[in-house]
Amino acid sequence: MQTVRDADGETYLLVKRSAESSRVRDPATGAERYVDNEELSVVDGESPLATAASGIPEPVRRTVRAVHDDRSLGLLAVVVDEGPLSAIELLDTADMCESDLHGTVTELRAAGLIDEVDVGGRRGYAATDAASEALERLRGGSSGENDRAADE
Repeated sequence: MQTVRDADGETYLLVKRSAESSRVRDPATGAERYVDNEELSVVDGESPLATAASGIPEPVRRTVRAVHDDRSLGLLAVVVDEGPLSAIELLDTADMCESDLHGTVTELRAAGLIDEVDVGGRRGYAATDAASEALERLRGGSSGENDRAADE
């Protein structure tokens, strides 16, 4: 597979090349179509796997990279659904020891999925817009212009 660009500057994955045309896949929709070879140019230095991933909305990619198990995904869901929450409320809610909670919160903060905020005069955490959008999409909701369902 290769990353290619058409005459309009759109990026695709090259699925199959024949003598006169090539079958390409749109990474955002998964739709395939044929394009004349003369309209395509190979994009050097761009990984086809990175191109395939580019079709997944950025907040979802960010979330997938940041959560490592159901507990960390669940923690993010609690902050999205119930937040902002103070650190004490979060500790009471989570079935994690303080050390594990701190580590997970740190990873989610580093990924830009939660922010530290003041909750009633105490340190707490709130979901970012990226986290809210990602969970909405993962739950099957629609958000944004690149929804696969909207394109079908």
